[in-house]
Amino acid sequence: MADNASGSDSLLFLTDEQLRKGIEAMFFAYRGFTADPDRILEGLDYGRAHHRAIHFIHRAPGMTVSSLLGILGVTKQSLNRVLRTLFDDGLVEARVGKTDKRERRLHLTDKGAALERALSDAQRARMRAAYRTAGPQAVQGFRTVLEAMMDPEMRRQYQGLREDTP
Repeated sequence: MADNASGSDSLLFLTDEQLRKGIEAMFFAYRGFTADPDRILEGLDYGRAHHRAIHFIHRAPGMTVSSLLGILGVTKQSLNRVLRTLFDDGLVEARVGKTDKRERRLHLTDKGAALERALSDAQRARMRAAYRTAGPQAVQGFRTVLEAMMDPEMRRQYQGLREDTP
């Protein structure tokens, strides 16, 4: 048997210890990735659910509530609580759909866009620093790993967002 220390064949021989280290690295990386926005949100009495809603409303202005429900994978009741707070605080507004008047199309207000920018700037700075440290090949490999970990429906949603990028 040929020794193949690089390439995809070597991935077949990942040990449980290597996988455990990867899992733990993801846990700690996620804590770091969310720490900066959490500090911003804490002062506003918001949580990560608010952050996710703001992020995706910014990402796809005019999305419907049901589309946001599908992306976030939360209950309607949970999302309604989050949206109610964001509406009341003037961060998000719902506009009536142009073709279907029953639809509520979600948009960030100027105040909501400013908060989204602060939250995203913090995360972009962390990602940029990590990507610079890791290098271009690692960046592509990281994205490939993340996409491979997604369930098929989540991957379709993610790819749909990527296709909407200008």
